[in-house]
Amino acid sequence: MAHDADSAAPSPPNGVPTRVDFHFDVMCPFAYQTSRWMRDVRDQTGLQIDWKFFSLEEINRAEGKKHPWERDWSYGWSMMRIGALLRRSSMDDLDRWYERAGRALHEEGHRPHDPDVARHLLTELGLDSNIVDEAMADASTHDDVKADHDRVVAAGGYGVPTLFFPEFVTDSGNVECFFGPVVLDPPEGDAALRLWQATTAWLEFPYLFELQRPKNDHHGEVIVDRFRPYLEARDWVSINRGKTIPLIPNQTEGSDPSV
Repeated sequence: MAHDADSAAPSPPNGVPTRVDFHFDVMCPFAYQTSRWMRDVRDQTGLQIDWKFFSLEEINRAEGKKHPWERDWSYGWSMMRIGALLRRSSMDDLDRWYERAGRALHEEGHRPHDPDVARHLLTELGLDSNIVDEAMADASTHDDVKADHDRVVAAGGYGVPTLFFPEFVTDSGNVECFFGPVVLDPPEGDAALRLWQATTAWLEFPYLFELQRPKNDHHGEVIVDRFRPYLEARDWVSINRGKTIPLIPNQTEGSDPSV
């Protein structure tokens, strides 16, 4: 994977990252949980977060189904196109859009993937609701989302949250990136900083690839409990590492690819 022109800068003092590229899809409940933790770390450390995209619709697209950029409206892809238009003038506006749309879906059980709901949420943020239509009319927003998505795929990534550390470049010339951390009930305060330190400690070990806690039945029950607003609001079938999480009773599967 080619790295950005500014990626070859020396590592920051003490090896502590001052910047992170956070790839997300609004649809992903785990990425949303991690983003809450990441904002807490930012508030305490001044960390710079550059929000970037990754499409679960595309990575999980079934053979023969349309790519999300071939649809007039795709759930996660279109929410990211709105974010892409906002990012062109303000990373802060994208930050606020992701936080509000994510909270609406994953905590409040609303449907920000509905264009009318998306317009309402933009208005809540003091932004122009017409941004929805402007983003859909601007074909180049597809390019913005796809470029971010392709970056993760080129690095060997497969989901979100994926974090890139632009200040850390490997011997092969690639920017260091991690999948995760994947958390429920994201830590706050001192605990958030301890998790950040544990996460960034991996930067010292370029061939440390994976440490994972298997999910047992109890974990599954907790996940369903925590994600109930999302599970009730989604209009798609979710896939987690190849395992389908079916729609709950009384839900109708939408027309978009599984994500």
